[in-house]
Amino acid sequence: MDEPEAASVGAFFALRATPPQDGGRRALACLYAGEAAPLTSRIDTVAERLGTSERRVAASVAQLGLAARLWSTALGPAALSGRFPDLRAQTLHWDPHRQAPEDLWTESAELLPGTAARIRAVVQYGHLEPLAAAVRRDTAVSSRLLWGNAGSALAGAVRQLIGWARTHGRPDVAARTRTLAAELFDHPDLRDTGTPHGPGFRRRNCCLYYRGPGGGLCGDCVFDSAPGTLARPREGRRPGSV
Repeated sequence: MDEPEAASVGAFFALRATPPQDGGRRALACLYAGEAAPLTSRIDTVAERLGTSERRVAASVAQLGLAARLWSTALGPAALSGRFPDLRAQTLHWDPHRQAPEDLWTESAELLPGTAARIRAVVQYGHLEPLAAAVRRDTAVSSRLLWGNAGSALAGAVRQLIGWARTHGRPDVAARTRTLAAELFDHPDLRDTGTPHGPGFRRRNCCLYYRGPGGGLCGDCVFDSAPGTLARPREGRRPGSV
């Protein structure tokens, strides 16, 4: 796998190969096993950056950002080369104090087969399911909203990859991206999160970003205007970029 090529798709597709020097890293498996402090710290950090006192808003945006990183670092290399880095929770480390996308690195040099089944096993089952449970232990946020975030994050990765493929004359990458996305979205937890399942994705619920001070609507938001406010323009922001 050509890591610089994957990173060239966008910052969310980059994965650190060396640990940060400040030693703030923890294997994500520790978080899923019940080590709550890193996630609590991340949500606190996101709340501060958003300027919101509504914790469920910060929890949603924090989870959305991590979901976007996880899908991107798997789907990008898989579409580009047919393999992706070892992102299993035991080997993937996270620093909750770093601003995404500088927060993830893997201690493993192993490359995994870039099939939809393997990506689902590693990302959806290995990360997104236990991450949703950990978020809900910290904050009262609905499971449906969190899966909506996961679908939005997947669609965002697909959109960036197809755009990159068009710019760089790589129809093979676009074709593999579409095939992988179709298979990944064909699951009960993701199938109904939005439509269509590609670059034009529009989700069926809201990540709550609009509720923060100065927050607007994401490009794929279910709303045409923020509830209870004057219409605000949609934003082209990458999900979870705070």
